[in-house]
Amino acid sequence: MVRLRNDAAEAMGEGLDRIREECDVPSGFPIEVMQAADEAAARPIGADHVDRTDRHFATLDPATSTDLDQAFAIEAPATPGGDIVLHYAIADVGWFVQPGDALDTEAFRRGVTIYLPDRRATLYPQILSEGAASLLPDVERPAVVFTVRVDESGQSRLDGVERARVRSRAKLAYDKVGSDDLPDGFVELFRRFRLAEDRRGAPRVEFPEQEVGRNRHGDYELTFRPRLDSEEQNAALSLSTNLAVADALYAAGTGLFRVMAEVDERGIRRLRSSARAFGLDWPKHQSLADFEQSLPRSDPRTSAFLLAVRRAGGGASYAPYAPGVRPWHAAVAATYAQATAPLRRLQDRYVIEATLAVANGRAVPDEVQAAFERLPKAMARADQRAGRAEKMALELAEAVVLSGHVGQVFEATVLDEGNGRDAGTVEIQIVDPPVIARVGARRVDPGDVIQVRVTAVDVDARHVTLERIA
Repeated sequence: MVRLRNDAAEAMGEGLDRIREECDVPSGFPIEVMQAADEAAARPIGADHVDRTDRHFATLDPATSTDLDQAFAIEAPATPGGDIVLHYAIADVGWFVQPGDALDTEAFRRGVTIYLPDRRATLYPQILSEGAASLLPDVERPAVVFTVRVDESGQSRLDGVERARVRSRAKLAYDKVGSDDLPDGFVELFRRFRLAEDRRGAPRVEFPEQEVGRNRHGDYELTFRPRLDSEEQNAALSLSTNLAVADALYAAGTGLFRVMAEVDERGIRRLRSSARAFGLDWPKHQSLADFEQSLPRSDPRTSAFLLAVRRAGGGASYAPYAPGVRPWHAAVAATYAQATAPLRRLQDRYVIEATLAVANGRAVPDEVQAAFERLPKAMARADQRAGRAEKMALELAEAVVLSGHVGQVFEATVLDEGNGRDAGTVEIQIVDPPVIARVGARRVDPGDVIQVRVTAVDVDARHVTLERIA
């Protein structure tokens, strides 16, 4: 972890303002949107929301989060090997926002919440996203509750969806939660999820998460943050629900799905070359999926190869239901939809409304069906803007951190070899300060340790120049 000095913090602030301008990150909301949010926040919970305040829901998020989309309650198996029942309460944003209103129109312009180190550009005004719609503890909130059954093999099935009145009993934090804080069945559900993941052949790509943020003192910090067990376990709740939602929507002939293509034959040939370059033995007649599953997770070459697989398949996108076409997400190895983050992602609200209709035997509303055709373009634009801004923020932090170290030599670990326009370079990780960058280098493999020198830094351009010296 590196805490930035006062002058560096000033450079960060100025640089982040430039990033917002370059990436057209929204700042503030139009007055008509704020007025609509004030009116929506005052709306009482509806009589058609079933009272589920007797259930012991809890949230699990980063400690500082206040835009809480998800709360869970779990029923452990009644008998050994029986189904685990997950009640997954999702913020009922559709209760506050209607298709075509001022809030919805602005949400289509934004698409997602963009998280930068100094402040967020939220999808909805904070009176909703961090107030009336957020599943904060000890207050009643409207929610859409998905009931999901997970069998002994890890297969999840949607068993019911309803609008409900809920009350979260606890706001748990990833870095502080203990086993005593979690309900019976929580860890077992994760074990079953992993079983199903292994059966599908879904790859697991594990890399250090590089973050720039502010601590409780207000100082900027650049860190490598490990992904905690509690995060992995919590993510399994969301993914199990989303897989069950996708199956239900596909069976009903509707929906919007997250898709990622499988690697084509040309890509397979390139990956076989990558495996040889990494020193990995890929038998000629073994499939890519089987080869991925056979790789040792503790070997850094495995992570580098799995990253190459993800890049070979191209990026993820959204696609509406099309007759005769099975939507597929290669990284999940399943048909996959997203319905569990409606405070932070526009399309989830529409998927939730469709799932409510399907699960209760109703027709999907025309305005929801029509939105499925518009959303892929809106989400692609939003994801591109958010990804660009967040990448620039990391590059800015790295430049600011290294600006005082020109001429200094650091030890670095090779993460990945370059190809295409990056041929002749490698991606490296410097542990302290926590930097991921590219440097010219040949005849090295993932996991190798090399020496690099900082030769130049341009903070305004967010660019660091490194050279390999050993």
